Amino acid sequence: MTHTLAPDHSLSSLRDALWDAVLEGDEYTATGLVLDAHHDGADAESLLLDVVAPVQGLVGVEWAANRITVAQEHAATAINDRVVGALSRSPATGGARTTGASGRVTVACVDGEWHALPARILAEVLTLRGVRVDFLGAQVPTAHLIAHLHRTGADAVALSASLATRLPVAHGAITACQATGTPVLAGGAAFAADGRYARLLGADAWAPDARTAAGLLAAGITPRTPRVHQPIDDLPHLGDQEYTLVVRSKAQLVKAVLVGLDERFPGARAYSEEQRERTAEDVAHIADFLAAALYTDDPELFTGFLDWTGDILTARGVPALSLVPALEVLGEELRDFPRATHHLRLATARLRPNTPHGKHA
Repeated sequence: MTHTLAPDHSLSSLRDALWDAVLEGDEYTATGLVLDAHHDGADAESLLLDVVAPVQGLVGVEWAANRITVAQEHAATAINDRVVGALSRSPATGGARTTGASGRVTVACVDGEWHALPARILAEVLTLRGVRVDFLGAQVPTAHLIAHLHRTGADAVALSASLATRLPVAHGAITACQATGTPVLAGGAAFAADGRYARLLGADAWAPDARTAAGLLAAGITPRTPRVHQPIDDLPHLGDQEYTLVVRSKAQLVKAVLVGLDERFPGARAYSEEQRERTAEDVAHIADFLAAALYTDDPELFTGFLDWTGDILTARGVPALSLVPALEVLGEELRDFPRATHHLRLATARLRPNTPHGKHA
């Protein structure tokens, strides 16, 4: 079966068609649409960056708004990944490739980061631009990444992270790569829309999107002055040990919050085992983002996460204020941690619409 675009072959029309296909879980139509567009003259880079990537971004937006299910989100992501693979294997795409003419780059996701599609799209674009690419995929342990750099002598590393909770691990990876003399470009939502965390953690470069990243990497990144240092050299506030202590006590904090919720809300005692597991997971996620905010010393990282979480709950018919009791119990447990309690107070105020610091004030 042949799939065709509107007469103008517009990328916008293709995006709409691809979205419909991935939403239906129709891998074959999705793949056919993109390959036919490529055969009809659309260049592979534009298809990757202006069609597949925006459709994947829409998947996340629609899931957050509760307009698609978790199963649909997973299926759509898997289909988009296979579309990228099919485009990569296309004879027309292969003919446009060169090998290593513009250096060698390692593309990897930080350890614990499972969102590999953005990094894969970058790897494909770099390859199209004549860069030899080693794509290591999702969740790459730092030690393995460093061993790879020693073996291959890459000119640069593109390090991807989508979740801010991976920033401490990303910091260690950036520092370790630089110790080998390899410059690092950081990218992904974890580093913030303005790249503030990439700069904070000492990355040599940052890019807001794959097109910009590919341009910087293909041109070559100038490393900062080589130096061997520890993360605390970049972030002296870690000397107060709040980040370390919160991370080490996460299990106890989750347990304390569950007990506190039982005491404050008798209805919580009637939760099913599955409901209690879900609640524990949610509290653990809150603790992880609090730890990341302590690591970066940026309360906006934590309050922004709570805003986002509140919006997701609201879209599912759950009041955002339902988060406040858990934050209050955490505040009591961490009352001897000045920075943590400050972050928690700000987040609580943002969730309360009538307080002076509330987000709707």
